[in-house]
Amino acid sequence: MQLTGKITRDSLMSLEAYHKYRKEYKADVIAHRRLRSVHLGEHITLQFESEMTLRYQIQEMLRIEKVFDEEGIQQEVDVYAPLAPDGSNWKATMLIEYPDVNERKRELARLIGVEDRMFIEVEGHGRVYAIADEDLDRENDEKTSAVHFVRFEFTPPMVAALKAGGAAKLGCDHTNYPAHVQISADALTSLAGDLK
Repeated sequence: MQLTGKITRDSLMSLEAYHKYRKEYKADVIAHRRLRSVHLGEHITLQFESEMTLRYQIQEMLRIEKVFDEEGIQQEVDVYAPLAPDGSNWKATMLIEYPDVNERKRELARLIGVEDRMFIEVEGHGRVYAIADEDLDRENDEKTSAVHFVRFEFTPPMVAALKAGGAAKLGCDHTNYPAHVQISADALTSLAGDLK
């Protein structure tokens, strides 16, 4: 999978080429995604997206749905390409996970607004709070969604600190889900590669 810095319809592989690629490199992509997944407490996971994870997602959707036509391919690109980090930020899919359906319903009601209380704190700098769900609102007066899309926008000094190997933590200061975790050095190395 060739990374070009921008996902376009023309930069994707044909289904035939992807079929060959997938057999050889699927495990690498899954390992990359796992490295970029950060668990916050027992019930929230942020999967930090990259060009690689999003290209893979698009190619998988095209493969599963057997999409060959230009319009269908463009629709998939339009859905996923905006989730790619663009040099000054990290973007993530935020998953709120409760296996028990009744517990999930109760907790999603208690966690309204949790997506706006997520933060990254770069060592030596203040907190950067998530900008959530820019494409559409995913909560209502009764509950929040189990899936959100969040963006953390960094200042140039924060970018410099992260690229120089500075530490960072992921946290949440929502009343009903206070938590924080140090992002591992390996994950930070991968995430720093998204910054310019």
